[in-house]
Amino acid sequence: MLYAGAAIVSFAVVYFLKFQRPTGYSASIVPEKFDSAAIQQKQAMIFSLDTFFTNRSIENGFSGSVLVSVKGEPVYEKCFGYCNYRNKDLMHDTASFQLASVSKTFTATAILYLIEKDLLSLNDSLQKFFPKLPYKGITIQQLLCHRSGLPNYLYFASGKCNKGQYLSNNDVIELMIKEKPAVAAKPNKKFEYCNTNYLLLASIAEKVTGKSFKDFMQETFFTPLGMHHSFVYDYRDSVESKIAVSYNSKWQIQYDDCFDGVTGDKGIYSTVHDMFLWDKAFYEGKILSQEMMAEAYKPRSFEKPGIRNYGYGWRLIQKPDSTYLVYHNGWWHGNNTVFSRNIQDTTAVIILSNKYNRYVYNVKPVWAIIYGAGNTLSESDE
Repeated sequence: MLYAGAAIVSFAVVYFLKFQRPTGYSASIVPEKFDSAAIQQKQAMIFSLDTFFTNRSIENGFSGSVLVSVKGEPVYEKCFGYCNYRNKDLMHDTASFQLASVSKTFTATAILYLIEKDLLSLNDSLQKFFPKLPYKGITIQQLLCHRSGLPNYLYFASGKCNKGQYLSNNDVIELMIKEKPAVAAKPNKKFEYCNTNYLLLASIAEKVTGKSFKDFMQETFFTPLGMHHSFVYDYRDSVESKIAVSYNSKWQIQYDDCFDGVTGDKGIYSTVHDMFLWDKAFYEGKILSQEMMAEAYKPRSFEKPGIRNYGYGWRLIQKPDSTYLVYHNGWWHGNNTVFSRNIQDTTAVIILSNKYNRYVYNVKPVWAIIYGAGNTLSESDE
């Protein structure tokens, strides 16, 4: 079931401009100087985007929220499906979604922010913050770009807590100290995507700031940027009314498990509008310097030839002109998330889903609508 229906071109555009433009958007959709060709082109794009996502909802069962911004301006935002299927509560634009691995873009940014404040160094070792950890020769830089070789806690900590209990970041670190699970590779030998890296980065941020990761992120980023529906999940808080319930592909609730107490690799909740503000803040210099952003977007692994790579908290796909599409996908419980950015012209595709749907990751058709058929932008599955 849809939050709003599709319509003919002119009605779709008027409806979007008049009723669906989110509060806080200062940019105008219509150019200041009337340009009929430009307006018609934008109308056609909006209509095509609405047709595409409406069909995806009808044919593939997509439930979630979408925002597409073109050259820094939001042109399409819409909700589909249910926030709470059991109560038949329709999806709404203030329902926050578990971002899953898209959370890594926040964790990496937090670390780079602390580095710019001279509170951390890329060359700092794990032992500086966790002296008892038995893994030597690992730096913050290697954690950021997944070159630490550490084992993935989702495997070695599996079965280490009783039903109904939650593991914390500290619990996992203590487990690593006590049981010394085997490494996947030597430090800096190869790229090995590993959630443990970002658990440790969130804990390092706590050590340095003296604050919980939740409070640090809220005070440093979410509140100043006006991201009013974003937060680091804490199972001890009552947040049920704020979130889109997670479902599998058959609308069966996907409840928390013990790993939902761990943050940094996942655990941040947000909305598409807040994610647009996050995207925009990078270009406006509200978070990091442009020099540091360039470092974040720089590929760090070249063991295998190919167009895919990883920077500091960002996945990268090299385009034929040698520039990179910067993005991150996520998957946790029933949540599939996409945060895809063409940083050359500040265009972004943001898709947050609360019902498992592998089609969410296929955004090639969206880029084709934005830039025209035959464009070179592409995505990969999480």
